[in-house]
Amino acid sequence: MNADYSKQADAYLDGQTEKQAERIRKAVNDLPSGDVKKLIGIDGYRLRVGKVRVLFKKDGDVIHVIKIDNRSDVYK
Repeated sequence: MNADYSKQADAYLDGQTEKQAERIRKAVNDLPSGDVKKLIGIDGYRLRVGKVRVLFKKDGDVIHVIKIDNRSDVYK
């Protein structure tokens, strides 16, 4: 699957350590495996990577990563 990262998601990954950014990118590339749940109230899914949440939508073979942030801030 191909992953398309939003500006916010790219900026978040740029601010992380190389190890943490690689861990998140690997989790996104390994989809659909992982801790994934459908979001209620909005169209999309969330992926849990430790204390970080990745919000994304699936469009065929493309995963659109909408937002990446800490657990307490991602849903705001």
